[in-house]
Amino acid sequence: MSDIKFSVGLWTVNWGGADPFGTATRHLEDNPIASVYKLAELGVDAFTFHDNDIYPIEADSTFRQKRINELKKAMQETGIICEMVTTNTFSDPLFKDGAFTSPSRNVRRFGLKKIIKQIDLGAELGATTFVMWGGREGTEYDNSKDLYDSHARYAEGIDTVAAYIKQKGYNMRIALEPKPNEPRGDIFLPTIGHALALIGTLDNKDIVGLNPEVGHEQMATLNFTHGIGLAMYCDKLFHIDLNGQNGPRYDQDLVFGHGNLIQSFFTVDLLDNGSPNGGIKPYTGYRHFDYKPSRTETTKGVWESVIGNMKTYKMLSQKAKAYRADPRTQDLFAQAGYNEINIPTLAPNESISDFLAKDQSFSETSEASEYDRGYVQLHQIALEHLIS
Repeated sequence: MSDIKFSVGLWTVNWGGADPFGTATRHLEDNPIASVYKLAELGVDAFTFHDNDIYPIEADSTFRQKRINELKKAMQETGIICEMVTTNTFSDPLFKDGAFTSPSRNVRRFGLKKIIKQIDLGAELGATTFVMWGGREGTEYDNSKDLYDSHARYAEGIDTVAAYIKQKGYNMRIALEPKPNEPRGDIFLPTIGHALALIGTLDNKDIVGLNPEVGHEQMATLNFTHGIGLAMYCDKLFHIDLNGQNGPRYDQDLVFGHGNLIQSFFTVDLLDNGSPNGGIKPYTGYRHFDYKPSRTETTKGVWESVIGNMKTYKMLSQKAKAYRADPRTQDLFAQAGYNEINIPTLAPNESISDFLAKDQSFSETSEASEYDRGYVQLHQIALEHLIS
């Protein structure tokens, strides 16, 4: 599995366990850079971080540069790389009503400069992806914001950052991260589909794609595997966040596979093997884990959870390859209609007029209603490989 690379966000392992109902349950390192060394020791290929994961929002330039130098030293000494960066525009009270969609123009301008500064740092460290999660871009009340202008300001902010990346000549793309709710009652761009629609309106849409997260889609009772399949079809899966979730509830951020295991299996199958007919190619990016070690765990449990993410992915990857290689699977793919679904509905060069002129009786077509697709058998084979 040398071709599969794993990355972990510093905000995950440096989370102390505080939540809306309780304070931190773990003692954090005074210097978060220590986590970079530990991740490298555990065999993680890359790390990711928000700006304020390594220095506080109020840090002066001297302290900020000190932390950046320490981060560079850790990378040099361990060989671990920084593959993605993002910006915290959600924790400070300044962003309580959004960053790009805040009613305050001053807040929007401050947030934009904060993001651009992190873009510069990411490029300096070699990151090729910048993730945008609009955690505070939303409302609790349907009449609190003009919805046209809010989406216009959101699009303006994204386009401005994309234009800056092009202007500087950085080897970097933007990946939007959808989420339906939490911390806002309703977050703008709540799903993969919403984000794709907004991307289509941008001037710099060529370098803007998606960073879907397992739990965020499943919170909205959506199928994550189908969602990333659409993103891959549109050539917009620029990054991915893997974790675990048990249906429509709060964002659990469990270890990958510790929620909907069968969907985790099919997600890995799609990422590693592509679609059976080859239209979707295997995903070549990092398998990024954005989760939170349970607040019931000590520091030891934090590092065990990192290992658990990678171990689960590797096991699912091996089982997915065995499932694809099983002759029964290939036979049932054919029975399920895989060999026919890849044939265009209209013949080559067939016009709509030609199509409508051809007779097709109901009796000829109704034979399909008697055909057994074998979907249950095919799913059973996947399940047998998963639990064997």
